[in-house]
Amino acid sequence: MNQELLDKLSSFSLLYAEDEEGIRNNIEEILSCLFKDLYLAKNGEEAYKIYQEKKPDLIITDINMPKLNGLDLIKKIRKHDSKVRIVIVSAHTDLDYMLNAVELHLVKYIIKPITEAKLIDVFNAFIESFEGAKLHNLTPSWIFDEANSVVKGPKEEHVLTKKECNFLSLLIKKSRIITYNEMENLIWSEDNIMTANAMRLFAKNFRKKLPPNILKNVQGIGYQLVL
Repeated sequence: MNQELLDKLSSFSLLYAEDEEGIRNNIEEILSCLFKDLYLAKNGEEAYKIYQEKKPDLIITDINMPKLNGLDLIKKIRKHDSKVRIVIVSAHTDLDYMLNAVELHLVKYIIKPITEAKLIDVFNAFIESFEGAKLHNLTPSWIFDEANSVVKGPKEEHVLTKKECNFLSLLIKKSRIITYNEMENLIWSEDNIMTANAMRLFAKNFRKKLPPNILKNVQGIGYQLVL
């Protein structure tokens, strides 16, 4: 598993549902090192409760589980959440199972046994599913989700204001110093004047939502990202 993928995964949370204790424990050893938070469930009902409370970024669930099977769990989630990424694990290669699963808008449908190669394939597909959402890697363990105006760190998540999101997008796109004039013309609206105090306050609050020391002030010129 390459370092870039590891860095990206470390900003996300995962719910893993599997009723077989041996499999669950073995996979836990792998997943606990990869994700910001890992939640485990031994049946569908427990998984749904954890989903409601923790709102994980990715769900990996077995199909055959007691109390509530994997397909019914996903159907229950999909009634009000079309965005959470979901992967099904199954011992079945039956076409009916696969077609039923496809209708639930899955990232992947994988067949047991779970191998490292299959997990890497799943995780790459998970990250690629954000491409249309404009997902940017800021530093190891820090992600900028441009579509949702969110910066995610290993232990925290910050919602950006419209100005902050526009500014961060501009810094990433240009990959150079953004001058004060550019900030005023492209970020501030015509209804607001970018005074020196307003700019300093904006930068101070913005820094609190970013990885440490990533936003650099170039005296008398503007700001740039140190990536």
